[in-house]
Amino acid sequence: QVQLVESGGGLVQAGGSLTLSCAASGLTFNRYDVGWYRQAPGKQRELVATITSTSIPNYADTVKGRFTISRNNAESAVSLQMTSLRPEDTAVYYCNAKFNFLSFWGQGTQVTVSS
Repeated sequence: QVQLVESGGGLVQAGGSLTLSCAASGLTFNRYDVGWYRQAPGKQRELVATITSTSIPNYADTVKGRFTISRNNAESAVSLQMTSLRPEDTAVYYCNAKFNFLSFWGQGTQVTVSS
């Protein structure tokens, strides 16, 4: 059974930093492209950052230069370092793992940025 478990969310002031972590189990992690998506209230889920199985990152324009995605295949984990946080970064952040037609999601972790 595939599980993706996020951690690290919380409440932070604007300009602050948070690091999200996602621990994966039940899959061959190094074969998967993994990433982070977010969903704010009343909005659609959107891509934040992804990293391919060969460790090529991709970022949404809104987070470029502020967020850094990384993966640790030995620990089957993916992290998202978030700096210079803004109130508009407030959302539930979801971890995702994709391989061919397979796609798995975590349960999400809340990030709230106060102004």
